[in-house]
Amino acid sequence: MTIDILRDKTEMIEATRRWQAAGDTVCLVPTMGSIHTGHLALIEKARQIAARTVVSIYVNPTQFSPSEDFDSYPRRFEADCAAIRAAGGADAIYAPADMYGDKHATMIVPGGVALPMEGETRPHFFAGVATVVHKLFTHVPADRAIFGEKDFQQLAVIRQMVRDMNIPIDIISHPTIRESDGLALSSRNHYLTPQQRSIAPTLYAEMLAAAVALNDGIAIDQVLDQTKATLISAGFDRIDYFDLRRATDLQPSRHPASTDRLFAAVWLGQTRLIDNCQL
Repeated sequence: MTIDILRDKTEMIEATRRWQAAGDTVCLVPTMGSIHTGHLALIEKARQIAARTVVSIYVNPTQFSPSEDFDSYPRRFEADCAAIRAAGGADAIYAPADMYGDKHATMIVPGGVALPMEGETRPHFFAGVATVVHKLFTHVPADRAIFGEKDFQQLAVIRQMVRDMNIPIDIISHPTIRESDGLALSSRNHYLTPQQRSIAPTLYAEMLAAAVALNDGIAIDQVLDQTKATLISAGFDRIDYFDLRRATDLQPSRHPASTDRLFAAVWLGQTRLIDNCQL
Protein backbone atom coordinates (compact mmCIF):
# COMPACT_ATOMS: atom_id res chain seq x y z
CA MET A 1 0.00 0.00 0.00
CA THR A 2 1.02 3.61 -0.52
CA ILE A 3 1.89 5.61 2.59
CA ASP A 4 2.40 9.36 2.50
CA ILE A 5 5.84 10.25 3.88
CA LEU A 6 5.81 13.80 5.17
CA ARG A 7 8.83 15.75 6.38
CA ASP A 8 7.44 19.28 6.59
CA LYS A 9 5.52 20.22 9.74
CA THR A 10 3.16 22.56 7.87
CA GLU A 11 2.16 19.75 5.51
CA MET A 12 1.64 17.44 8.48
CA ILE A 13 -0.54 19.96 10.31
CA GLU A 14 -2.61 20.57 7.18
CA ALA A 15 -3.09 16.85 6.52
CA THR A 16 -4.23 16.26 10.10
CA ARG A 17 -6.66 19.17 10.03
CA ARG A 18 -8.01 18.07 6.66
CA TRP A 19 -8.79 14.58 7.97
CA GLN A 20 -10.42 15.99 11.09
CA ALA A 21 -12.50 18.44 9.05
CA ALA A 22 -13.82 15.42 7.13
CA GLY A 23 -14.90 13.86 10.43
CA ASP A 24 -12.00 11.43 10.84
CA THR A 25 -10.27 10.88 14.17
CA VAL A 26 -6.47 10.81 14.05
CA CYS A 27 -4.11 8.75 16.24
CA LEU A 28 -0.39 9.45 16.48
CA VAL A 29 2.13 6.67 17.17
CA PRO A 30 5.43 8.35 18.15
CA THR A 31 8.56 6.25 17.56
CA MET A 32 12.30 6.65 17.16
CA GLY A 33 12.28 4.14 14.34
CA SER A 34 13.99 0.74 14.34
CA ILE A 35 10.45 -0.60 14.07
CA HIS A 36 9.82 -3.93 15.80
CA THR A 37 6.80 -6.04 16.74
CA GLY A 38 6.07 -3.82 19.74
CA HIS A 39 5.74 -0.75 17.52
CA LEU A 40 3.58 -2.69 15.08
CA ALA A 41 1.22 -3.61 17.92
CA LEU A 42 0.84 0.10 18.75
CA ILE A 43 0.13 0.88 15.09
CA GLU A 44 -2.45 -1.90 14.90
CA LYS A 45 -4.17 -0.55 18.02
CA ALA A 46 -4.10 2.98 16.56
CA ARG A 47 -5.88 1.72 13.43
CA GLN A 48 -8.55 0.17 15.65
CA ILE A 49 -9.27 3.32 17.64
CA ALA A 50 -9.02 6.00 14.94
CA ALA A 51 -9.91 6.48 11.30
CA ARG A 52 -6.44 7.83 10.48
CA THR A 53 -3.04 6.76 11.79
CA VAL A 54 0.20 8.74 11.72
CA VAL A 55 3.50 7.10 12.70
CA SER A 56 6.30 9.51 13.53
CA ILE A 57 9.92 8.43 13.13
CA TYR A 58 12.49 10.71 14.72
CA VAL A 59 15.60 9.95 16.78
CA ASN A 60 15.42 12.77 19.30
CA PRO A 61 18.86 14.17 20.22
CA THR A 62 17.71 16.07 23.30
CA GLN A 63 16.93 12.91 25.30
CA PHE A 64 20.48 11.56 24.93
CA SER A 65 23.37 12.70 27.10
CA PRO A 66 26.80 13.17 25.45
CA SER A 67 27.89 9.76 26.81
CA GLU A 68 24.85 7.88 25.46
CA ASP A 69 24.18 6.12 22.16
CA PHE A 70 22.66 8.85 19.96
CA ASP A 71 25.20 8.36 17.18
CA SER A 72 24.92 4.56 17.19
CA TYR A 73 21.14 4.36 17.74
CA PRO A 74 19.73 2.22 14.90
CA ARG A 75 18.45 4.18 11.93
CA ARG A 76 16.87 2.20 9.10
CA PHE A 77 14.16 4.40 7.65
CA GLU A 78 13.48 2.46 4.45
CA ALA A 79 13.23 -0.84 6.33
CA ASP A 80 10.94 0.81 8.89
CA CYS A 81 8.62 2.06 6.16
CA ALA A 82 8.57 -1.39 4.60
CA ALA A 83 7.74 -3.03 7.93
CA ILE A 84 4.88 -0.63 8.57
CA ARG A 85 3.56 -1.16 5.05
CA ALA A 86 3.76 -4.97 5.34
CA ALA A 87 1.91 -4.94 8.67
CA GLY A 88 -1.10 -3.07 7.35
CA GLY A 89 0.24 0.42 6.91
CA ALA A 90 -0.61 3.88 8.15
CA ASP A 91 -2.07 6.98 6.55
CA ALA A 92 1.19 8.87 6.95
CA ILE A 93 4.72 8.50 8.23
CA TYR A 94 6.01 11.75 9.66
CA ALA A 95 9.80 12.06 9.61
CA PRO A 96 10.39 15.72 10.48
CA ALA A 97 13.28 17.38 8.71
CA ASP A 98 13.35 20.33 11.10
CA MET A 99 12.38 19.55 14.68
CA TYR A 100 14.78 21.97 16.38
CA GLY A 101 15.72 25.14 14.55
CA ASP A 102 19.08 26.86 14.93
CA LYS A 103 17.63 29.26 17.51
CA HIS A 104 15.73 26.67 19.53
CA ALA A 105 16.15 27.67 23.18
CA THR A 106 13.10 26.38 25.07
CA MET A 107 12.75 23.05 26.88
CA ILE A 108 9.95 21.58 28.95
CA VAL A 109 11.39 20.38 32.26
CA PRO A 110 8.83 18.16 34.02
CA GLY A 111 8.70 17.54 37.76
CA GLY A 112 6.37 15.23 39.65
CA VAL A 113 6.43 11.73 38.20
CA ALA A 114 9.56 12.60 36.18
CA LEU A 115 11.76 12.97 39.27
CA PRO A 116 12.36 9.41 40.61
CA MET A 117 14.04 6.45 38.88
CA GLU A 118 14.88 7.66 35.36
CA GLY A 119 14.86 11.23 36.65
CA GLU A 120 17.61 10.34 39.12
CA THR A 121 19.74 8.15 36.87
CA ARG A 122 19.25 10.09 33.61
CA PRO A 123 18.37 13.63 34.74
CA HIS A 124 18.44 15.02 31.19
CA PHE A 125 16.08 12.42 29.78
CA PHE A 126 12.56 13.56 30.50
CA ALA A 127 13.19 17.18 29.51
CA GLY A 128 14.14 15.84 26.08
CA VAL A 129 11.15 13.50 25.95
CA ALA A 130 8.61 16.07 27.12
CA THR A 131 9.92 18.70 24.73
CA VAL A 132 9.92 16.52 21.62
CA VAL A 133 6.52 14.98 22.41
CA HIS A 134 5.02 18.43 22.98
CA LYS A 135 6.46 19.51 19.62
CA LEU A 136 5.08 16.39 17.94
CA PHE A 137 1.65 17.17 19.36
CA THR A 138 1.80 20.57 17.65
CA HIS A 139 3.10 19.14 14.37
CA VAL A 140 0.50 16.34 14.44
CA PRO A 141 -2.50 17.83 16.30
CA ALA A 142 -4.10 14.41 16.62
CA ASP A 143 -7.09 13.37 18.69
CA ARG A 144 -5.18 10.51 20.33
CA ALA A 145 -1.64 9.29 20.82
CA ILE A 146 -0.56 5.81 21.88
CA PHE A 147 2.45 4.76 23.96
CA GLY A 148 3.68 1.39 25.24
CA GLU A 149 3.70 0.48 28.92
CA LYS A 150 7.29 -0.80 28.76
CA ASP A 151 8.22 2.85 29.23
CA PHE A 152 5.65 3.26 32.00
CA GLN A 153 7.32 6.24 33.64
CA GLN A 154 7.55 7.99 30.27
CA LEU A 155 3.84 7.31 29.78
CA ALA A 156 3.15 8.88 33.19
CA VAL A 157 5.28 11.93 32.35
CA ILE A 158 3.43 12.47 29.06
CA ARG A 159 0.04 12.14 30.75
CA GLN A 160 1.16 14.63 33.39
CA MET A 161 2.36 17.07 30.70
CA VAL A 162 -0.90 16.79 28.74
CA ARG A 163 -2.85 17.49 31.91
CA ASP A 164 -0.69 20.38 33.09
CA MET A 165 -0.31 22.05 29.67
CA ASN A 166 -3.99 21.57 28.75
CA ILE A 167 -3.16 19.76 25.52
CA PRO A 168 -6.37 18.48 23.85
CA ILE A 169 -5.26 14.92 23.14
CA ASP A 170 -6.17 11.56 24.65
CA ILE A 171 -3.21 9.41 25.72
CA ILE A 172 -3.74 5.69 25.18
CA SER A 173 -1.53 2.99 26.70
CA HIS A 174 -0.72 -0.44 25.31
CA PRO A 175 0.62 -3.44 27.29
CA THR A 176 4.29 -4.34 26.90
CA ILE A 177 5.02 -6.69 24.00
CA ARG A 178 7.53 -9.42 24.86
CA GLU A 179 9.58 -12.11 23.22
CA SER A 180 8.48 -15.69 23.92
CA ASP A 181 11.04 -15.88 26.76
CA GLY A 182 9.70 -12.73 28.43
CA LEU A 183 12.23 -10.12 27.30
CA ALA A 184 10.49 -6.81 26.63
CA LEU A 185 10.89 -5.75 23.02
CA SER A 186 13.21 -2.78 22.60
CA SER A 187 15.21 -1.26 19.77
CA ARG A 188 18.29 -1.55 22.00
CA ASN A 189 18.01 -5.34 22.32
CA HIS A 190 20.05 -5.69 19.13
CA TYR A 191 23.07 -4.40 21.09
CA LEU A 192 23.10 -7.60 23.17
CA THR A 193 25.68 -10.27 22.44
CA PRO A 194 24.36 -13.86 22.20
CA GLN A 195 25.53 -14.53 25.76
CA GLN A 196 23.90 -11.37 27.06
CA ARG A 197 20.72 -12.17 25.16
CA SER A 198 20.55 -15.51 26.99
CA ILE A 199 20.79 -13.69 30.33
CA ALA A 200 18.38 -10.85 29.54
CA PRO A 201 15.07 -12.74 30.11
CA THR A 202 16.11 -13.31 33.72
CA LEU A 203 15.09 -9.72 34.44
CA TYR A 204 11.40 -10.30 33.77
CA ALA A 205 11.45 -13.74 35.36
CA GLU A 206 12.86 -12.26 38.58
CA MET A 207 10.35 -9.41 38.48
CA LEU A 208 7.52 -11.94 38.34
CA ALA A 209 9.08 -13.92 41.20
CA ALA A 210 9.40 -10.70 43.23
CA ALA A 211 5.74 -9.90 42.60
CA VAL A 212 4.73 -13.33 43.89
CA ALA A 213 6.87 -12.87 46.99
CA LEU A 214 5.38 -9.45 47.72
CA ASN A 215 1.86 -10.78 47.26
CA ASP A 216 2.75 -13.56 49.69
CA GLY A 217 3.54 -10.95 52.33
CA ILE A 218 7.36 -11.12 52.35
CA ALA A 219 8.89 -7.80 53.45
CA ILE A 220 9.47 -5.30 50.64
CA ASP A 221 13.12 -4.57 51.43
CA GLN A 222 13.89 -8.28 51.70
CA VAL A 223 12.32 -8.99 48.32
CA LEU A 224 14.01 -6.08 46.56
CA ASP A 225 17.43 -6.81 48.05
CA GLN A 226 17.22 -10.52 47.24
CA THR A 227 16.09 -9.86 43.68
CA LYS A 228 18.93 -7.41 43.05
CA ALA A 229 21.43 -9.93 44.41
CA THR A 230 19.97 -12.64 42.16
CA LEU A 231 20.22 -10.41 39.09
CA ILE A 232 23.88 -9.65 39.77
CA SER A 233 24.55 -13.36 40.27
CA ALA A 234 22.81 -14.09 36.97
CA GLY A 235 25.27 -11.90 35.10
CA PHE A 236 23.85 -8.38 35.07
CA ASP A 237 26.65 -5.88 35.51
CA ARG A 238 24.90 -3.24 37.56
CA ILE A 239 21.47 -2.07 38.64
CA ASP A 240 20.34 1.55 38.38
CA TYR A 241 17.17 0.78 40.31
CA PHE A 242 14.80 -2.03 41.23
CA ASP A 243 11.85 -0.47 43.05
CA LEU A 244 8.25 -1.00 44.07
CA ARG A 245 6.24 2.13 43.27
CA ARG A 246 2.66 3.29 43.38
CA ALA A 247 1.31 3.49 39.83
CA THR A 248 -0.56 6.71 40.54
CA ASP A 249 2.38 8.97 41.48
CA LEU A 250 5.47 6.68 41.20
CA GLN A 251 6.32 7.21 44.85
CA PRO A 252 7.74 4.25 46.83
CA SER A 253 5.12 1.81 48.05
CA ARG A 254 5.43 0.63 51.64
CA HIS A 255 2.21 -1.40 51.65
CA PRO A 256 1.97 -3.50 48.47
CA ALA A 257 -1.28 -3.16 46.54
CA SER A 258 -2.44 -4.87 43.37
CA THR A 259 -2.06 -1.63 41.41
CA ASP A 260 1.59 -1.12 42.45
CA ARG A 261 4.34 -1.82 39.94
CA LEU A 262 7.89 -3.09 40.07
CA PHE A 263 10.31 -1.01 38.03
CA ALA A 264 13.82 -1.96 36.95
CA ALA A 265 16.72 -0.50 35.01
CA VAL A 266 19.72 -2.81 34.69
CA TRP A 267 22.87 -3.10 32.61
CA LEU A 268 24.21 -5.99 30.57
CA GLY A 269 27.59 -4.81 29.36
CA GLN A 270 26.95 -1.52 27.57
CA THR A 271 23.21 -2.19 27.12
CA ARG A 272 20.70 -0.71 29.53
CA LEU A 273 17.42 -2.61 29.84
CA ILE A 274 14.29 -1.25 31.50
CA ASP A 275 11.13 -3.12 32.42
CA ASN A 276 8.18 -3.03 34.79
CA CYS A 277 5.26 -5.19 35.85
CA GLN A 278 2.11 -4.76 37.88
CA LEU A 279 1.69 -6.74 41.08
